Amino acid sequence: MNRKIKFSEGEYYHVYNRGVEKRTIFLDTDDYRRFLLLLCLFNDGKSLTVRDFRRNDNCRGSTSANQETLVDIGAYCLMPNHFHILIKEKKEGGLRDFVHKLTTGYTMYFNKKYERVGPLFQGTFKAEHANSDEYLKYLFSYIHLNPLKIFDKDWKEDGLKDIDMAKSFLNEYEYSSYLDYHNPEKYKSEILCKSSFPEYFVSVDDFDNNIFDWMEYKINLQIAEVEPR
Repeated sequence: MNRKIKFSEGEYYHVYNRGVEKRTIFLDTDDYRRFLLLLCLFNDGKSLTVRDFRRNDNCRGSTSANQETLVDIGAYCLMPNHFHILIKEKKEGGLRDFVHKLTTGYTMYFNKKYERVGPLFQGTFKAEHANSDEYLKYLFSYIHLNPLKIFDKDWKEDGLKDIDMAKSFLNEYEYSSYLDYHNPEKYKSEILCKSSFPEYFVSVDDFDNNIFDWMEYKINLQIAEVEPR
């Protein structure tokens, strides 16, 4: 496995991959839930099987919190044909082992369910080192705003016609960690380990302001770029 970066203990990484040939990898609600389950299940050095967990448990309020994890996860987002995870490496080889188990386990589930064979993901997973505080904080916005591509695939280029509707869409999107930050009293995912990441958001307002300030900045930047000079 050839990489331009080397994973190091205590460092943060943006990990992502998409379906082979850009194919859809989540075809129904159960597929999303299974991947969320595996985010819990395979973040462990022990040899476990999916049978150790309830089939429909999506790790919100699950009993997996006490396990010795391979990595710490600060944010995630599942999209129809790809995923994003913000990870802190806890032990040497932990990130590599975790993502390998995650993608292999999900591929086995997917192939069995849909009666297919062969790779599901496009090669080795991709990773970028979040080597600055500014970039790490930015990734919380980038990852959590990804679902807006479903709401409006051209929003970054053309801007959003209705920001309130966009916010409502994010509030109803269940397959990211956005709700764990936006509404932590209701959503407390065992997938996340917030304490292992810098305390950028001391309140829900801090989180919302950071997310939507970046969204509005991106929109204004695009508008400025197309205005005549």
